[in-house]
Amino acid sequence: MSEQTDGRTRQVRIADDIRGQIEEGRLQPGEKLPGLPALAEHYGVSQVTARQAIALLRQQGLVTSRQGRGNFVREQPKVRRYGINRYSRSVWAGQDPKPILMAEGGKQGKTVGQTSDTEQTSAPAWVAERLQGVDEGDTVWVRRRVTTLDGTINQSADSYFSIETGEQSPAVVAGEGPGGHIARINAVSPLLQIQEEITARMPTSPESQKLDIPEGTPVLEVIRTYHTEAGPLDVTRFVIRADMASFDYRFDVPE
Repeated sequence: MSEQTDGRTRQVRIADDIRGQIEEGRLQPGEKLPGLPALAEHYGVSQVTARQAIALLRQQGLVTSRQGRGNFVREQPKVRRYGINRYSRSVWAGQDPKPILMAEGGKQGKTVGQTSDTEQTSAPAWVAERLQGVDEGDTVWVRRRVTTLDGTINQSADSYFSIETGEQSPAVVAGEGPGGHIARINAVSPLLQIQEEITARMPTSPESQKLDIPEGTPVLEVIRTYHTEAGPLDVTRFVIRADMASFDYRFDVPE
């Protein structure tokens, strides 16, 4: 690595060189990196500088460190695709209704798992802005789910709906019935539109712990609103590991 015209610090140049090896396939997922003494000798730097380079690679989500074992090229998780067709009525309201998540994962040959619980809570401001007849601080129901893809946690999903909606459909509160959550909301009032607001950010510390998110991995936050004939009845916030999701939308151009 030439230092004469390169304004990058040594640790950044080392990290960039190793990242290039990973991107080119010379270092494979799961492969162990040389130890700090070997890296320091190879690049002609101190072990402190080599350690800083590895820390940069961890922050970039390219390397994981295992206590007592060393540093490894991070395994690339399988990607789940999100798109308009996942909400097709034929999926959740057809002859063999399935929850969206299970149908989508099954189509891709992936094993999907989920844990969930439902409780009453105070409506946060962002929910009150979107949920009909609900003010900030009002008591609402929330159904919290954490899902796995081939055994790895990939997202959380917190669905908020009013006490009135829960009274109209105990199945929504219980999380029971064919077709999943969307089918139960549709039974309360026919579904007309689905709105999704997508942003990218770094996870909070609680989110990193809850979802076991590797260091340096961003998340996608998706706020989904189910708009029905009776108005917006359900608002869900997804927090999705960005390295385990891709979004693929194809739709007609609006007039």
